[in-house]
Formats: sequence, structure tokens, C-alpha cells
Amino acid sequence: MTTLQDRPRTALLVVDVQQDVVEKAHDRDAVVANIAALVERARREEIPVVWVQHADEDMPKGSDGWRIVSELSPDDGEPLIHKNYGDSFEDTTLETVLSGLGVGRLLVTGASTDVCIRSTLHGAHVRGYDTLLVSDAHTTTDTSAWGSPPPGQVIAHTNLYWSHQQAPGRTAGTVAAKDVDFGGGADR
Repeated sequence: MTTLQDRPRTALLVVDVQQDVVEKAHDRDAVVANIAALVERARREEIPVVWVQHADEDMPKGSDGWRIVSELSPDDGEPLIHKNYGDSFEDTTLETVLSGLGVGRLLVTGASTDVCIRSTLHGAHVRGYDTLLVSDAHTTTDTSAWGSPPPGQVIAHTNLYWSHQQAPGRTAGTVAAKDVDFGGGADR
């Protein structure tokens, strides 16, 4: 139950599944396939699919690495949000787009787990959204050389962490791609 008034709809949020972001990502092909299956299912069920695309000095807008992977493609009419920060809401039109669609519940997929996914999950939750992380539809690269755990552990920890989030009037949790219910309810 979202705290956002008159926003009963669910949207599938696809965050930063771009060439350079996922090129060397953990289980890249399986994660992209899970996201592709969710996108197709959402479209069939007339659930909004909202795309997010990051740009910065290392991945300039318009570069090959900035492009969304070839296995995924936003349809005409599906919102595409351009961002420059980890949180997909920060200094973007995402909130305005979701409000216009009547969305109060988000299913979050994409990359990178330990940066943009975590930031976006928190950004959505503190803004009043019911926020579910699709546990097998997000990924990250190996940053263990800089002190982080291996990517499989980062993903597992994020799934564990998000499955225990709570806030007044909002739900959070995780759900496997095969168990996603676009209709509402607390999929955990």
C-alpha cells in the first residue's frame, strides 16, 4: 500500500542496462534475459515500462557504451529517463512521469546493484513508493579489487537487505522474475 494518493498502478523500472554498464557484469546474459522476459510480459499486461539511462564523463550520452543493450529496446511511447546520478529520481523527470502514469508501486531491475539499483530503491521508498527488487534481474561488475565482496555476494546481500526493508505505509521486498505479480499485492 503506497503512501502516494490515487496512484494504484505498478510499473516495471529498467535501470541502466547499457553496453558499458553490463558488458562485464555478473551473470549478464541471464539477467538481461530475465529483464527482457519481464518487459515483454509487462507490455502484454499493459503495465508501464519505464527505462532509465545513465550518462557521465566516463559514459557520455550518445556514445556506444551509453546505448541500451541490443537485447532490450524501449518501445515508442515508453518513457526514457536520462540521469546523471545513482538515484534515478535525482534531478530527473522520473517522479513526474510516474505520477502522470498513476504509479505507486515499482518493480526494479537493472544495474549496477551496488550503486544505481540501491540508490534508486531507497529513492523510491523514501518518496512513498511500494518498491520491489526483482532478485534475479539485477547485476553488477566485480569491484573486489577496491574492497567490495565478489559480485554474487553483492547481489545476494542486496536481495537479503531489501527483503527486510520497512517503512510506514509502504511495502518493500524481493521477488524472483518468474513470481512477479504486476497486479499488486506484497510479493516477497
